[in-house]
Amino acid sequence: QVQLVESGGGLVQAGGSLRLSCVASIYAFGNYATAWFRQAPGKEREFVAAMNWTPNSEYYADSVKGRFTISRVNPGNTVYLQMTSLRSEDTGVYVCAARYYGAASSAPDEYDYWGQGTQVTVSS
Repeated sequence: QVQLVESGGGLVQAGGSLRLSCVASIYAFGNYATAWFRQAPGKEREFVAAMNWTPNSEYYADSVKGRFTISRVNPGNTVYLQMTSLRSEDTGVYVCAARYYGAASSAPDEYDYWGQGTQVTVSS
């Protein structure tokens, strides 16, 4: 069983930046496809970004493309989400997800492991 713990959320003004971290309970995290999702109050969970276990394979939702960057350092057990030019509509709980050796996907059902999430609030 893999446990994921997110951190780095907080309150930021529009136009600001935050970096989220997702730490896995295993060291060989490079064998997992990982993703970030977010959920705003009253809305469904939304795909944000994902990356395969193979390098140089990142995918983004159109709403964050060019502003957010998903990354990780191999070997290691941490995935990051660098968020810049934040907007009020980026507000929500950001959750990290992972699947073993699978391809990155925007579908939540494809992921086996989930963190508890970290709150991001962007004030306008």
